[in-house]
Amino acid sequence: MQTVLLTGAASGIGRQAALQFAAAGWRVLAVDRDGDGLAALTTALTPDSVQSFVVDLADPAQIERLRDIEFTIHAVVNNAGMSDASGTPLVDQPPLQIDRLLALNLYAPARIFEAVRHKLAAGARVVNVSSGAGLKAIPFRGAYSPSKAGLIAQTAALEKAEPQLAVTCLCPGFVRTELVENLIAAGRLDPVQAVSKIPLGRMASPAEMARAMLFLASSDAAPLSGQTFVYDGGSSIYGGSAHFALSEREVTSPEAGTRYTLVGAPEGWASALPGGSGTYPALIDFSPLEAPAGELTKAVWQAATRFAEHHRFDASLTLVLPAESAEAGNWAMAGDVAAAEMLVRTLACEFGASGRRINALRMDGTVQDRAALLAFIAGVEAQFLTGQILAA
Repeated sequence: MQTVLLTGAASGIGRQAALQFAAAGWRVLAVDRDGDGLAALTTALTPDSVQSFVVDLADPAQIERLRDIEFTIHAVVNNAGMSDASGTPLVDQPPLQIDRLLALNLYAPARIFEAVRHKLAAGARVVNVSSGAGLKAIPFRGAYSPSKAGLIAQTAALEKAEPQLAVTCLCPGFVRTELVENLIAAGRLDPVQAVSKIPLGRMASPAEMARAMLFLASSDAAPLSGQTFVYDGGSSIYGGSAHFALSEREVTSPEAGTRYTLVGAPEGWASALPGGSGTYPALIDFSPLEAPAGELTKAVWQAATRFAEHHRFDASLTLVLPAESAEAGNWAMAGDVAAAEMLVRTLACEFGASGRRINALRMDGTVQDRAALLAFIAGVEAQFLTGQILAA
């Protein structure tokens, strides 16, 4: 049985993640300062699938208790965090308020790693949960944005320091948690305004974000080590001034499964990806791998045009791009790669209202260790992922 150390497990996305890990056969070491919430979680799971630890992760001394964990740990998911809704300008905040937020959001993940590193299995995975606020500054929320930006950088540094591990950073977008639902019900949050800068026109569900955590904690996500997985419906890539309408489209249930269609796939890929028994259409296009030097942007546009001709709603296009630029050493063609990647992001913004997604994966075209990653990116379980350029 694989074991995950999951912080912030008592409520919200963390609780959803704990339930999904347990359902997938993992043992969950659930960490939170909310003892009652952990007790409720423990009651909801079988005794052999969960062990709880009441720990205030803003207190370094309490983190040290995790050294005594008896199990070998296959994944650490640093999900616990706090925001600042005081609206107080940073320069007017008391030091204790800044210190506690930084202690939990930025310093706790590193302290947890040091406390349990002697229990990590070979090839263990570390998933640090940051936020879209770590990509763009959000004022009047204290040190929240700085702490989450720091966690993104810390993740990349850990991957370089511990290359034997698989280390990724998850950046969630707007999630419709119980807290958000209560704010909407109380009239304190306008859902139309909340999604106005999200190309997909909706928030994610806690279950969607939990599925992303589960995938990143698996060995299938190892090719993404050192990277940031931005799971935000496209909000981080949108730079326009127009507002998106609140989507009325039904999100396809994960139980529907995915129907994969491959275009220009190199030998071996057709048998490596799952079969076509599902109903969610996912087109994976390898044709950009054959683009001549300086024509990657054109190849991306052509692939998107073919996709749009056959899929008008609720489908995904995943483009496989070369791992190495064909323009190396040719400065005049150097902009083609950046243009192609921005084209993917622009298409994601234009496709969003129809429920269509587009992402790209830079890779060398080999099947080994990448088929499951490609299937997840393209598939029905990643419906809040769009406009992202990943590398494997």
